[in-house]
Amino acid sequence: MCLETGFLRFHGDVQPSQNNFCGLGAIGGGVKGASFPDIQTGIKAHIQHLKAYASTESVKYSKIVDPRFSLVERGIAPLATNLSGRWARDPEYGTKILALTKRLLEIV
Repeated sequence: MCLETGFLRFHGDVQPSQNNFCGLGAIGGGVKGASFPDIQTGIKAHIQHLKAYASTESVKYSKIVDPRFSLVERGIAPLATNLSGRWARDPEYGTKILALTKRLLEIV
């Protein structure tokens, strides 16, 4: 969420009103990506998308709200570094996530 939105500043194609905190469907060039009716649904979609990449387990107790859930090769990215070139085209995407996580952990 922090990397995709620039710490909720939304400098890219996705706008705050979309409640799309992970850039689902936003591929650059003005493509805005998915929109969600509220913050809770947007966050749920983000978590479901991460689960799709990390695991082959089904989503339990919840309706799938991630419009791209079925498009992900399930379980292909159990580690953040495996998201590079998959979640985003950036070959260093996973490394950036880990560096950001490290920075956040140093704060708390």
